[in-house]
Amino acid sequence: MNDVNDVNDKVYIHEYIDIIGHNRVNYMHHMTANWSPIAQEERHQLCYGVWAVIGTTRGWPEVLNLWEEDGFPGLAASLDRECNNPSVQDPKLQKWWSEAANYRRHGDDRVLVPAPWTRTIEQLCADDAGGELYAHEHIDVPQGTAIEFLDIVRDEATTAYGKFGWELIGAWWTAMVGEREAFLLWSIPAFTQWGEAEAAQTSDPALSKWRSRAYNLTTKQHRFLLVDAPLSPLRTRRQPTRSDRHEGWEDL
Repeated sequence: MNDVNDVNDKVYIHEYIDIIGHNRVNYMHHMTANWSPIAQEERHQLCYGVWAVIGTTRGWPEVLNLWEEDGFPGLAASLDRECNNPSVQDPKLQKWWSEAANYRRHGDDRVLVPAPWTRTIEQLCADDAGGELYAHEHIDVPQGTAIEFLDIVRDEATTAYGKFGWELIGAWWTAMVGEREAFLLWSIPAFTQWGEAEAAQTSDPALSKWRSRAYNLTTKQHRFLLVDAPLSPLRTRRQPTRSDRHEGWEDL
C-alpha cells in the first residue's frame, strides 16, 4: 500500500469481456501487444492488467482488462479523442477494432476510482507485486458507503487474509453509480494458499470475524479468480511494447 503522503490520483477502466469460442489467448495478445503500445503513446493510458478469468469461479470464457488513466482529465481527453468524429471511434483504430471483433462478443465497462493508498501499476511492478493467481472481489454496498468500505477492508481484512499469504494490491470504488460498488484485487502466491484460505472461511477466527463484519457492510459479494495474460505487467514487470507483436501486424 502507498505511504500516507503518496496518493494515487489515477482512474481506471475496468472491463469484463466475453470471448468467442477458443479465442481467449488471441484476444489477450491483441489487447496487450497490439493495443496497449498505441494507448501508451497517444493517450498515456497504461495497462494495469489483462487476465484470464478462471471459469470455475465465474462465467467462461472471459477476460478481464484494467487500464490506468491520468485521472479524470486524462480519461476525458481519451474519450474526446475516441468520440469526436462521425464514426464515434478513433479512425486510426479501425483495423484494430475489426480484428478484435473476431475474438470478443461483448464487454461491460466501469470507471473505477482508487483508494488513495492503492499503488499504481508502475509502483506495483517496482515492488515486484503479483502472484501465481489473483482473487478479484466485486462487491455491492449500500449507496454512499463504498469509500468508507475500502478503508475498513484495509484496516481489518488484510490482516485476516495476510496470514494465508494474500496481499491486497488494488482497491477501487465505481464512479457514477452513487458509491454503491467496490472492487478488490488480492495477489496470491500459489493455488494452495487460495485453497487454504477458502477452506478456513468458517473455521479460522480472523476470517470468520471478517466474514461477519462484511455481511453487515455489504449487500452482495462475488470473489472469483484470475491468472495473468502472458504480457500482463504484473507478470512481465513492464508495459507491453511493439516488439511483443506477432510478425506481420502493423497499425494503420
